[in-house]
This record gives sequence, structure tokens and C-alpha cells, in this order.
Amino acid sequence: METEKIRCLIIGSGPAGYTAAIYASRANLSPVLYEGIQPGGQLTTTTDIENFPGYPEGTNGFDMMEDLKKQASRFGTDIRFGIVTSVEFSADGDTHKVTIDENKVIEAESVIIATGATAKYLGLEDEIKYAGQGVSACATCDGFFYRNKVVAVVGGGDTACEEAVYLSNLANKVYLIVRRNVLRASKIMQARVLKTANIEVLWECQTTGLFGENGVEGMTLVKGKGTPKEEVISKPIDGFFLAIGHKPNTDVFADYLELDLNGYILTEGVTTKTNIPGVFAAGDVADPNYRQAVTAAGSGCKAAIDAERYLVDAGK
Repeated sequence: METEKIRCLIIGSGPAGYTAAIYASRANLSPVLYEGIQPGGQLTTTTDIENFPGYPEGTNGFDMMEDLKKQASRFGTDIRFGIVTSVEFSADGDTHKVTIDENKVIEAESVIIATGATAKYLGLEDEIKYAGQGVSACATCDGFFYRNKVVAVVGGGDTACEEAVYLSNLANKVYLIVRRNVLRASKIMQARVLKTANIEVLWECQTTGLFGENGVEGMTLVKGKGTPKEEVISKPIDGFFLAIGHKPNTDVFADYLELDLNGYILTEGVTTKTNIPGVFAAGDVADPNYRQAVTAAGSGCKAAIDAERYLVDAGK
């Protein structure tokens, strides 16, 4: 099997990965970045981005990621297509072995993990059909586009309630679709939802489909599925938001890194340091709270600086 030795390996190519690459390149770490299964990360599926600094007229996710990629390349980052299939991290931080596509081993003195997190979906074909045309997994990112419109949020936990309340300040009407007859959210979030006039909770409902000619125009639900009172409901909406959780892309690292109960990488304090010396985590893979492009980019910067300081202190 082919082996290559490098100073800094970056795994992932979203805002965190590319920003880490920019800073690592400028620090003469000669980083190699593997893009992963989705070059550019989740943002490449986002049509309009208006809240990332530096784009006064807005941009789209694909173009923004291409800009970041070009900037990283300009400073010398070696950007490659490939997927990490296994890792062997050294507990003492000596040399970390990362296997790419099961046929090449990278021996890296430092590793920055920026593999992101994947939003959980219901599994409907319509979610794919209307991706970027009314279906979103981030109210904070896309809620602005639904001002004075009608939207629906799926979920019964804190995240769903938070997003419903957030959207209620923008949209005329918010439907909160809950499978059960109770909310799983904290009492304070339940109270906020129930007292917000333009939020309507659709109890014991499950989404079965979306419809519309040029984007989402409505949704079909089943109320009381499997009961004698089962009922099919159709509601007009302009936007459909998933808030049933995210899955951090950490499976391949689970045997070595400390993770929280939901699989996010745990880091030390305000740094990007993991429990393994020389291994750092940036972006959504270590962030269950914010999940924004700008915060991911910021943590990518921190990871590159942490990696540079680690290499200097270790005399590498």
C-alpha cells in the first residue's frame, strides 16, 4: 500500500476545512486536504446565502465554496478527492496514520478533522425533489427567505421548538408538526411555542409528501396514523424545515476520539484540541449548537493555529 508522509492533513472541505487550509498554508505547513464524499460540504446544496460576511449581494453555497477552495489553492494547499476509510491515531501524538480509499496511507504529524454533520431527514423522495426549493434543515440559515410566508417545522424537541419560535418572528404562520401528542422539548421551550400566536402545533401528525410546481407549495400529512381516527390533511406552505437532529460524521474516528452522547467530537475548552495530541476538530463535527458557515470558518482558523503551535512546540 502506498504511503505518504506530510506535516498537516485536513479531512473535509466545508468552510472549516478550507479555512483551516488557508491558514495552514500561510503558516508553511504544506497541508494536504481531502475533500470527502461531498466536496464543499453541505453548503454546496444551499442556493442562497445572505448572512456570510463579505457578500453584500449574497451568494450561493456552491460559489462560496469554490471561492474558498481557490483561496486555499492559491496559498499552496494540495486539494485532493478522496474518502477516509480508516484511521490509526497515535496516543502520544507521534505519527497519525489515515487510510484514504482503502489504498493509500497518509502519515501525518498533525490532523485537522472538518468532516461536518449531516442533517437527519424523514426519508421522503420529495425532500430530495425540493432541496433548495422550499426544503431546509436550517431555519437560521434560510428563514429570512420566508418573511411573511407560511412554513412548517418538523420535530418535537428543543431544536424544533427553537426554530419554530425563530421563524415565527419572520413568517406569518408556522406549523409545528409533532408525531406524538406531547413535545419532548424543555418546559420553557414548550411554553414559548404554545404562547406564540402564529405557531400552530399539529399533534400526532406525520408528513407523507410535499407538492408544488416551482418549489414547495403545500404538504400532505396523516393525523393519527394507524388509529381508527386516521385522517389525511393537506396544508398550503411555502417552506418545509427539518428539525429532527443532525448526525456528526465521526464514525471512522470513534475508536480514538472522545465524543459526546450524540457523537460530536469533544474539544478542550475554547481550543480545537481533541484528546489525541496533534489531532484537532473544527466546524460542525464538534459543534452541536451553532452549525453556521461563519462559525465553522472561525473554528477552521483556530484549528490551523492550534496545529501550527503544536508542531512548533513538539519540534516537528
